[in-house]
Amino acid sequence: MKNVPLADVDAVGRAVLPIGTDYPPGHVLDWHEHRRAQFLYGATGVMVVDTADGTWTVPPERAVLIPAATRHRVRMLGVSTRSLYIEPDAVPWWPGTCTVVDVPPLLRELLLAAVEFEADYSLAGREASVVALLLYEIAARTPLPFHVGIPASADLVTLCREYLADPDAGVTNTAWAARTATSERAFTRRFRSETGDSPAVWRARARLLAAVPLLRTASVSEVSGRLGYASPAAFTAAFSRAFGTPPSRFATSHRNPLQG
Repeated sequence: MKNVPLADVDAVGRAVLPIGTDYPPGHVLDWHEHRRAQFLYGATGVMVVDTADGTWTVPPERAVLIPAATRHRVRMLGVSTRSLYIEPDAVPWWPGTCTVVDVPPLLRELLLAAVEFEADYSLAGREASVVALLLYEIAARTPLPFHVGIPASADLVTLCREYLADPDAGVTNTAWAARTATSERAFTRRFRSETGDSPAVWRARARLLAAVPLLRTASVSEVSGRLGYASPAAFTAAFSRAFGTPPSRFATSHRNPLQG
């Protein structure tokens, strides 16, 4: 199915509903939730998925697993998606929080095949086999570290959301502590207790996540400068350590995976 609203087919008696959707540049799917779990594959472009607990940046040719009934927002940056909406009972192994995963060639081809199915596709033969293999392949995926946690306290949420929207290498713990009217030591302790990271470590990771959408239209050198790194080499080293792949992997133009 292509460009079909989930609400139009949610009641169809199928455990897995494959839907492909094309979005205009910069489109935002505002806060919402689905009754079903969602496997959201960004065949092109970059997606940024927000929940109350964190932010997940989904590079091209990756996907994010979204648990059922999880309130979330998705920002689409040049994205064409291929989604599976899945009855929770069919995937008891589904993660409890959003999870970014790689999409290898077999899984990609299965997704491209599945979105051509009708909503009431056959529960026997090829279509049923493709759906069963899709779930098997998704269960085998390993989580990728393209996320940061979001604290629970409202004042810390404000600091983190503002930073994610406009990362500034010059921001310090002292400045953040002052905005919360606490000592730097108390602020750092509270921030770590709510996110699991120190503020400095959190900001460093947030800056690297911000690089992923920037790399769609800018060079590694340009992005490193915009994010305050001393050199492209320093940026490349930090990015590679954090994500296990160099930033040039996302700056390089690739064949459109929707074209086979």
